[in-house]
Amino acid sequence: MGDAKASKGTKASSTGTEGGNDAKASKSARSRRAARGGRDSRAGRIAEATPTAKAADVLKTTSTAEPAKPAKPAKPAKPAKSGEDKLLPRLRRKYPWLDHVVRAGEAFSERYGNHYAAAITYFSVLSLIPLLMVGFSVAGFVLAGNEAALDELRAGIVRSAPEGLGDLFASIVGAALESRAGAGILGLALALYSGLGWMTNLRDALTAQWGQEKKKLPFLSTKLKDLLALAGLGVALAVSFGLTAVGSGVGEFLLGLVGLEEAGWARFLLRLGTIVLSLAANVLVFVWVLSQLPREKVAARSAVRAAVLAALGFEALKQLGGIYLTSVTSSPSGALFGPIIGLLVFANLVARLLLFVTAWTATAHENLTRTVEPPAPAVIQPLVEVRRGGPRFAAGAFGAGALLGWLSRRRF
Repeated sequence: MGDAKASKGTKASSTGTEGGNDAKASKSARSRRAARGGRDSRAGRIAEATPTAKAADVLKTTSTAEPAKPAKPAKPAKPAKSGEDKLLPRLRRKYPWLDHVVRAGEAFSERYGNHYAAAITYFSVLSLIPLLMVGFSVAGFVLAGNEAALDELRAGIVRSAPEGLGDLFASIVGAALESRAGAGILGLALALYSGLGWMTNLRDALTAQWGQEKKKLPFLSTKLKDLLALAGLGVALAVSFGLTAVGSGVGEFLLGLVGLEEAGWARFLLRLGTIVLSLAANVLVFVWVLSQLPREKVAARSAVRAAVLAALGFEALKQLGGIYLTSVTSSPSGALFGPIIGLLVFANLVARLLLFVTAWTATAHENLTRTVEPPAPAVIQPLVEVRRGGPRFAAGAFGAGALLGWLSRRRF
C-alpha cells in the first residue's frame, strides 16, 4: 500500500510538473505573438509613413522646380494628292472648252493623226504639179479666148499661197498654163495616180478621226468614188479662188467708179472685205471636206464650227508661213531649198490642222451622245392552228359513236 501511495505521489508530482511546463510554454508563445504583433504594427506604421514622406518630397520638388511647358501638338500629315486633285483634271472640270480640247488631242493621237498627216503631206507635194497641169488644161479649154478670167484665176491661186511661197506657186502655175495643151495621156495618168493616192489617204484620215469603223470596200467602186470626190474638191477650190479673185476685181472696179482708188481707208476696207470673202469661201470648202469626204458622210451642221476654226487656222498658218519663209530664204542655201521645205512644212501643218479640227468636232458632246430610237410597238396576234384529222381519227370517232349507240340500246 505504501508503494501505491508512493506511485500516486509520483504521478501527482509529474502531473504538476507537466502543468507548469505547459503554462510556461503558453506564456512564452503569447509573448512571441505579442512581439511579432508589435513588429508588424511598427512596420505598418513605417509603410504608411513612407508614401506620405515621398509624396511630400515630390510636392516640395514640384513646387520649387519651374513649370513644364506644354508640348506642341503634332501637325497632321498632309494627304497625298490623288489623280483627281491634280491641276489638269481640276482645270478640265472647271473649263468645259479645255476639256473638249484635251479630248480632241487624245482622240487625234489615238487615231494616228500624225501618221495620216505625214501621208497626206507626201501625196500633196507629189500630186501638186500634175493636178495643176490637168486642172489648168481643163480650165484652158473651158476659158478659151478669155485670158482675163484665166489670169484672175491664176492670181487668186498665187494670193492664196503663203507669202514666201508666192513665187513658187507662180512658177508652177505658169508651167502648168504653158503645158496645158500638151498635157496628154502621161500627165493625166500621173495626175490620176497621185491625186487618187492623196484623196484616198485624206478620206481614210477623216474617217478615222470621226471614229468611224474602216470597212473593207470593193476596190473599183472605192477608187471611182475617190475620183469623184477629187473632182468635187477641185471644183470647190476653183469656186473659192474664183470668188476671191472676182471679189477683189469687183472691189477695184467699184473704187475706180467712185474715184476712191487712191484713198487709204478705201484700200484698207477693200483689203478687209477681200479677207472676209476669202474666209467665207474657205469655210464653205472646209464644210464640204469635213462632212462629205469621210467614208460615212455626216451632217453638214456638225462641221460648221470646225470649218470656221479651220478657215481661221488656215489664214493664221499662211501668215506664219510667210514669216518663216522670209527668215529661211535669207541665206543662199535657204533661197535654193527654202521654198520646197516651206511647202512641205506648210502642207504638213495644214493636214494636222484639218485632222485636229475633225477630231475636235467628233469629240463634241452632241456628236458623242447618240439618240437610241425606241423599238416599234409590239403587235400581239393569236396564233390559231387547225389540225385536220386523218383516217385513223375518223375510224376511231366512228367506232366510239357505234359503241355509245349499242350501250344506249341495251340500257333501254
